Amino acid sequence: MGTPEFSVGALDELVSAGHEIAAVYSQPPRPAGRGKKDRPSPVHARAEALGLEVRTPVSLKDPQAQAEFAALGADLAVVVAYGLILPQAILDAPARGCLNIHASLLPRWRGAAPIHRAIMAGDAQTGVCIMQMEAGLDTGPVLLRDTLDIGARETTAELHDRLSAIGARLIVEALAQLDGLTPQVQPEEGVLYAAKIDKAEARIDWSKPAADVDRMIRGLSPFPGAWFELDGVRIKVLCSHTAPGEGQAGVVMDDTLRIACGTGAVVLTRLQKAGKGAQDAEVFQRGMQIAPGTDLSEG
Repeated sequence: MGTPEFSVGALDELVSAGHEIAAVYSQPPRPAGRGKKDRPSPVHARAEALGLEVRTPVSLKDPQAQAEFAALGADLAVVVAYGLILPQAILDAPARGCLNIHASLLPRWRGAAPIHRAIMAGDAQTGVCIMQMEAGLDTGPVLLRDTLDIGARETTAELHDRLSAIGARLIVEALAQLDGLTPQVQPEEGVLYAAKIDKAEARIDWSKPAADVDRMIRGLSPFPGAWFELDGVRIKVLCSHTAPGEGQAGVVMDDTLRIACGTGAVVLTRLQKAGKGAQDAEVFQRGMQIAPGTDLSEG
C-alpha cells in the first residue's frame, strides 16, 4: 500500500525477494501535466508493469472496500507513504497486521513530512523505522530501525532517495526475521510531529539567521520549493549553502548570489524561475541578472 516514488523501491524489493503480492493499493490517478489528464501514481504504474493487481479506492472507510481487502486473505500489509487513513478494520484484516516503513527515527517526526522537517530543523541524523501499525498516528512499536547522517548540503530530494533505498532493504529484512523480532514500544519522550508542508510557509524570510534560511531552502527542495519574488516574478531556490558576510537582510552582496540574512549569509546555487527549468546559479545569472545591491525582501 503506497503511492509516491518513495514507495516504489519497497515494492520492487518485495517482489525480488519472492513475496507473493496479493494486491497493490494506491491513491487514485490524479490530473497531472499540461493536459491535466489523470495520471496513475508511481506505485500504480510500477505495479501494472509488474503485472500486479492494483486497487485505488478513494477511501477505506467504506464497508465494501474493507470487505474486499479482507477477502484477499493477506498474511501482512506493507504500508509506505500510502496517504490514506487505515481504519481499524483494515489494520486487523491481515493475519499478521500491517507494517509501516516510516522515514524518521520515531518517535521524532511522526506524521506527513518527516524528511522535510528533519532537514529544516537541522537534525544531524535521521533514518527509517519499520513499525507495527496501530490506530494512532505513527505510534506503534518499532521492529527494526536504521540510522544515517544528514549531509551538510543535502536537500530533501537527495535524502528522500537514500531513505527510500534503506526502507526497501529494511522491510525485506524485517519480513525475513519477523518471528524473531521484538517490538520496541516508542518512548513517550522526544515526540515531534512533522506537519504537512504548507505552501504558505515556503516564502523565504531573509531576516532569519543564515543557517535557518539555508535549512529551509534545502528542506523544501524540490517541493514546494522555497521562493522569493523579484519584479513580480516568483523564483524558487533549490540549493544553497551558508557563507560569511553581514549586511542588510535580503540584499544581494555580490555576483555569486550571496544574500545577507539576519545574521550571516547564504549563497544560492540552484534556482528556478516560474514556468522554467531549474538552473545552476551561474547559468541563471546569464539569463536573469540579479545585480549586487538588489533587495530580494522587497519583491
